[in-house]
Amino acid sequence: MRIALTGTPGTGKTSVSNVLRGRGYDVLDMTQYIKDHGLREEYDADRDTYDVDVERLNDSLSRYDDIMFEGHLSHFMDVDIIIVMRCHPDEMESRLKARGYDEEKVRENIQAEVLDVILFEAVDSGIPTYAVDTTHGDVVRTADEIEGVMKGDIIGHMPEDVSWAEEMDKWF
Repeated sequence: MRIALTGTPGTGKTSVSNVLRGRGYDVLDMTQYIKDHGLREEYDADRDTYDVDVERLNDSLSRYDDIMFEGHLSHFMDVDIIIVMRCHPDEMESRLKARGYDEEKVRENIQAEVLDVILFEAVDSGIPTYAVDTTHGDVVRTADEIEGVMKGDIIGHMPEDVSWAEEMDKWF
């Protein structure tokens, strides 16, 4: 099975992936993979990020099986299920500021989270998509929830089960 662990920056993908690796899962850090395999394209100075040709990235990952792809682009890959990690905007703000993100980048990411950008992209793919709320910050509990979803425990993890719509006025 090929699984996408995706979400807006600050939702806990890397932390949870480390726990899942410790449990014996093969988890590929897509950010590092993109760097290591020369898949970065033009640098976008305004957004402080590199463009990535997701089709080329997906093709390069075709040899992998029984793996989790961890990264905010993983929902664009050919996978069997997508797990979108979600985080309440107030908690996400704290996490991103702790990383040293500037105010503009914090706001951009929080707005993407409030608007469900990654969730909608994932659902739009037609691939079974689930959501896991990581706001509580307990990476072991989040890893447990992800394992549960992988085993079919999807109650409370449907895309519509996690929403920050009530935060719209605060962030726009």
